[in-house]
Amino acid sequence: MKYTRLTKQQLEELHQEFINFLATQSITGEEWEKIKTDTPEVAEEELDVFSDLVWEGVLNKVDFVENISAQQMHLFHLTDKEMKLISVKVMNPEIDLTTEIGFNWFKKNWQSDFVEYLSASKAYKDDKNADKFELIQKGAVITKGELYQWFEKVIG
Repeated sequence: MKYTRLTKQQLEELHQEFINFLATQSITGEEWEKIKTDTPEVAEEELDVFSDLVWEGVLNKVDFVENISAQQMHLFHLTDKEMKLISVKVMNPEIDLTTEIGFNWFKKNWQSDFVEYLSASKAYKDDKNADKFELIQKGAVITKGELYQWFEKVIG
């Protein structure tokens, strides 16, 4: 398995897609029930393959992720060739960017001496989607990139 198995809730939400996936392998609903009962390890493998296919589809479309913690923001633009990073570090230990109060402070003080910026880029390793998935595993969330694009304009 390349990524992680989808959660029970995710699988339930993708129920129709999973049925279609089984159909591409000529597995009927009746046969699926029999596989789950008689050869649960085969059923597990099917769930893993399906999960990987879903993840591949999602990761192929991801262009931006961000990881925001109390004192730092890591904003990534995931281009075809490389990962671009804008890193923001708040040097005021009383500010927590994950709270509304902290983020509002940041919006007013983003140009102050209490805020440091760094931008960098890095080529993907062997597998672009694996690199994207690793960022998500480390806590990054998929976004539309508004924050990254705003910073790119003001500090770029």
